[in-house]
Amino acid sequence: MKKNSKRHQKNKKTVFDTKPSTLSDAIKKLKDINKTKFDETLDVAVVLNKEKSKGEGLCRGYSKLPHGTGKKIKIGVFASGDKIDEAKKAGADVVGSDDLIKKVKEGKIKFDIAISTPEMMKNLGTLGEKLGPLGIMPNPKTGTVVEDVSKAIKDIKEGQVQFRSEKGGIVHAGVGKMSFSDENLVSNIKVLLDAINKSKPDAIKGKFINKIFLSPSMGPSIKITL
Repeated sequence: MKKNSKRHQKNKKTVFDTKPSTLSDAIKKLKDINKTKFDETLDVAVVLNKEKSKGEGLCRGYSKLPHGTGKKIKIGVFASGDKIDEAKKAGADVVGSDDLIKKVKEGKIKFDIAISTPEMMKNLGTLGEKLGPLGIMPNPKTGTVVEDVSKAIKDIKEGQVQFRSEKGGIVHAGVGKMSFSDENLVSNIKVLLDAINKSKPDAIKGKFINKIFLSPSMGPSIKITL
């Protein structure tokens, strides 16, 4: 079994066994532990009330974080005609039609998130096995199947993040860098949690969010009070 580093074990002892904290207190505690040599991402894990529903795919959506993620995202756009020029002018990193579909089939995926025009979606069915496991298959629910390509690109560059529940009904998302101010991190987290709550299926009764945990990308987690 792989052993955690001494730094990780020390940090875990510092925060893991403490009582649930408020968002502000949790962020302060995580910033006080030993720091790495790079600017870590602050990750949130949201455990949902899945009841009798399957945890995987229980909720799906997107949220525009007011202070961004601090991460540079490479955007790929499937489009045709005038939409290709529109996507390029808006700052997309990779743009194409059938040529881009061919590259993805060959495993040449040089983007972190994919956008498609509604017209192109009929041609993307064969890309599910390539983009699906990466969680970047264009989908209307995640705001990535759009007619207004320019706006979608702008929103993503300004901090729009996608979310979806995995097995066990857990949503994972990066909500900013540890160098962000405490206030900005709290604001980003609250906006994300609000979006997750709004994605609650009608079949789920009562509260939708059961537990929340925060953790740096290389550190231990701490539970948040609801």
